[in-house]
Amino acid sequence: MSAQPRRRSILLAAGAATAATAVTAPPATAAVSEGSRGRPGGSGRPVVIGHRGAAGWRPEHTAAAYTYAVQTGADWIEPDLVPTKDHVLVVRHENEISGTTDVAKRPEFTGRRTTKTVDGRPVTGWFTEDFTLAELKTLRAVERLPLIRNRNTVFDGREPVLTFEEVVKLARELSRRHRRRIAVFPETKHPTYFRSIGLPLEPALARIVRRYRLDADECVVQSFEPSSLAAFAEERLRLPLWQALGTTGAPYDHVAAGDPTTYKDMMTPEGLRRIARYADWIGPDKSSVVEPFTLLADAHRAGLKVGAYTFRAENQYLPAAFRRGTDPNAFGDAFAEYALHFGRGVDAVVTDYPDIAAMARDAAQA
Repeated sequence: MSAQPRRRSILLAAGAATAATAVTAPPATAAVSEGSRGRPGGSGRPVVIGHRGAAGWRPEHTAAAYTYAVQTGADWIEPDLVPTKDHVLVVRHENEISGTTDVAKRPEFTGRRTTKTVDGRPVTGWFTEDFTLAELKTLRAVERLPLIRNRNTVFDGREPVLTFEEVVKLARELSRRHRRRIAVFPETKHPTYFRSIGLPLEPALARIVRRYRLDADECVVQSFEPSSLAAFAEERLRLPLWQALGTTGAPYDHVAAGDPTTYKDMMTPEGLRRIARYADWIGPDKSSVVEPFTLLADAHRAGLKVGAYTFRAENQYLPAAFRRGTDPNAFGDAFAEYALHFGRGVDAVVTDYPDIAAMARDAAQA
């Protein structure tokens, strides 16, 4: 049995019980030279992943954000997946969309505002699962962090909500345009919750993967919930899997199933060996791979690649040593932070500023 099928079969067994419960931007630069696509066994060149596109320069999850990310050096682009009422996958940071669209200003949808319990927490607003795709397409994207990235608000109201299928098509077009393969890096959001309301994410994701014949160089699937990776593995598409890891608490599917395993447990050497039975990558918060932690070395020892998240340029998101001045929204020395992580050997960075990340990577490899 090959390594990939063996991993998938182990994952199916391990996850079955849980799954059953249910400033002005700089001009775009030329494309970076072709290197590793992040596929296990690649050249080892660190992968630059555009977090929701180039979210530092354009409203996230828009065609402009994804396009700008690739223009300035991203190898992969990341869409967060949530479903519509008619079970179409769209790309939004959350299923609650008052912060990322103009829905709150649309009088025809006033009555859709409600409160739901998502992953055990009450959330109030407007939710993608209460809208058909046709209805969502009438909305327009807005900047999610207007007080931090006021410059991006100039783009508010200019772009529609995208489907995952549209992002796949865009990635193919950008690959042709820039003559290098651009991968999509979808994250299943709140998969236990969506499974519980009859809108499972994984079969819908698999249908798009099959329709466009996405291979291991074009798609890596990520989730914070192991049971979601297990459900996707049941589709037997043999794509690389990425286990995302939080800094505190536990995956919600563990919580829902009464499994006491926490993220901290998953980041121990034994926990990493277990992850390596079904996944190719781990995705920890960048703080988890800084000294004195041994996570990076332990993960590599277990045969896992490591992609750290989320790199940003504003002072408030940087370690104290790399901040410049007192304005939390001003840019600090982001290059120094990338140099630290590339120097330690991370295999990928998930970033709101792929242009800065690509430049830092080139400097690190010079």
